[in-house]
Amino acid sequence: MKHSAIDSLLSQMKFNSDGLIPAVAQQADTSEVLMMAWMNKESIIETLTTKQVCYFSRSRQKLWRKGETSGQVQTLIEMRLDCDGDTLLLLVDQKGVACHTGRRNCFFYAYRNDKVVEISKPLMDPNQLYHQ
Repeated sequence: MKHSAIDSLLSQMKFNSDGLIPAVAQQADTSEVLMMAWMNKESIIETLTTKQVCYFSRSRQKLWRKGETSGQVQTLIEMRLDCDGDTLLLLVDQKGVACHTGRRNCFFYAYRNDKVVEISKPLMDPNQLYHQ
């Protein structure tokens, strides 16, 4: 994507007071919702330029290149902006698990029949993800 196209896309985005916009990652081929994270202009530019998804970590206050320590990378297929310009949808190809808990996605609690149930178990030990 040329920088003029990136600048045009960025100009349509509504960032919050911290300069962030929420981004939902969805597996491109299955439509599975994987996770939600935050992006800033720098992470968006890097993602669009490299096709490797980069977020902004609010807890660490720095760029977070998905998979840089775990190897569980997300390759960008397509970035979409919603009608209000305040939320991104990232269609990705997720390698391995998306959640830091070792699960395929971050949405593993469900409210069903008046109770909260865990609907998926970890596929790998989180300690193996981060080589601790």
